Amino acid sequence: MSMTKVKAAQLWGKNKDDLKKQLVDLKTELAQLRTQKVAGGANSKLTKIHDLRKSIARVLTVINATQRSQLRIFYKNKKYLPLDLRPKKTRAMRRRLTKHEATLVSEKQKKRQMHFPQRKYAVKVCLTFLSQ
Repeated sequence: MSMTKVKAAQLWGKNKDDLKKQLVDLKTELAQLRTQKVAGGANSKLTKIHDLRKSIARVLTVINATQRSQLRIFYKNKKYLPLDLRPKKTRAMRRRLTKHEATLVSEKQKKRQMHFPQRKYAVKVCLTFLSQ
């Protein structure tokens, strides 16, 4: 086996089955290296174990990212999104009124604004007073 480091750019083009197969291969190789390490293998195994763990992480990252992008496409025009696909923001921002809710005006308030509009005042400025 002895696979080299996996490049993320190579993974993006692969389909899900190939990625799963590669993941299984990497995990079996990792298990073999760990048993060799326990049995008293060389220290070079440690760096190889490190590389394998990082390669497994890359494969899983690509699998999860493609899965999330497919889910985003699926839920694009639906009314509700799953919680993990919604924007994170902050708790206060998520609970804030939407723009539509904030601009709503009740019937009573509409009548009050119509019958008692904001008064406009014009203030005359005395220039002689300001120049002194």
